[in-house]
Amino acid sequence: MLPRLPAPLRPGDTIAVTAPSSGVPPVLQPRLDVAIAGLRRRGFEVVEGVCLRDRGDHHVSASKEARADELMALLVDPDIAAVVPPWGGETGIDVLPYLDLDLLAECEPSWYVGFSDATTTMLPMTVRSGWATLHGMNLMDTPYAPAPGLLHWLDVATSEGGELTQTAATHRRADGWDDYEADPGIDEMTLTEPTRWSLLGGGSASLAGPLVGGCLEVVSPLAGSPYGDVPGWAREQAEPPLVLLEVAERNAYDACRMLHGLRLAGWFDRCAGVLIGRTPAPDGPSLTQHAAVRDALGDLDVPVVLDVDFGHQQPMMPLVLGAPTRVEVGSEQRITQDLQGEPGPHG
Repeated sequence: MLPRLPAPLRPGDTIAVTAPSSGVPPVLQPRLDVAIAGLRRRGFEVVEGVCLRDRGDHHVSASKEARADELMALLVDPDIAAVVPPWGGETGIDVLPYLDLDLLAECEPSWYVGFSDATTTMLPMTVRSGWATLHGMNLMDTPYAPAPGLLHWLDVATSEGGELTQTAATHRRADGWDDYEADPGIDEMTLTEPTRWSLLGGGSASLAGPLVGGCLEVVSPLAGSPYGDVPGWAREQAEPPLVLLEVAERNAYDACRMLHGLRLAGWFDRCAGVLIGRTPAPDGPSLTQHAAVRDALGDLDVPVVLDVDFGHQQPMMPLVLGAPTRVEVGSEQRITQDLQGEPGPHG
């Protein structure tokens, strides 16, 4: 059974901002203000959680209990149409025991938007609570205009359903991130380096299935736990899923170990393919990031696509985790998602 889609966002809906992992320090709060103001200009109401703005002297926005309580309260509130963290962080895993995933399974879903450490909570919301979640951007990215061929996350969340197609980016950012402290209002990405998807082993392929996954560093510790039971979730789907993974910062040796670990945990036992996001993470002296994927997944009997436009290097393609997804790699490079769900109303 496919996860349930939230209702489309509409002007007048309320978007909540909370930080289930890292909060926003004072020097970067002007960027936060710009992002919130942009949502309001588009006609949305915005409410801020208590777990959001901090002094910048700790790696989390509040205690694990406070972060979990606030996240749960916002997710189950029928008057909240979307919950958008400012960004990811480091140790969002500590809130998982305090989330009532069974209660979420009984509630109408709202949009939960993010990537990086946000996928720590997005994954169990999909595989345990049956919610489709929106991967690819976060609140601090929201002011950016999308790259050619890609959608903005708001384009996806406001869609009235049907198929949405995005085509591969032609250029990527060289490295790093913009300086939000120096220019909190920046809204254009600097994309200078050519980029292209490729198939591990070469050639072309078309692959399809519901999408599941997240940031490799934060979802791999969930394998074997109730919060990351991708094999069990995959068995419940009518079609084998596509597994989405990307490396944030760990070197190629670490990435290789984590991919092998997911394979041992059964994440790829019933899948239709694997999508590996483009990464700025370092190679090792004797192992590249691509070689790490080949080492761990090269003999899978499914297509493995490299350098897809999601992860920790701009531009990032917004993708609905849980949604039926079709990927074409070759002369045509595109991803089409079917958002023809039957969501319930807000409230």
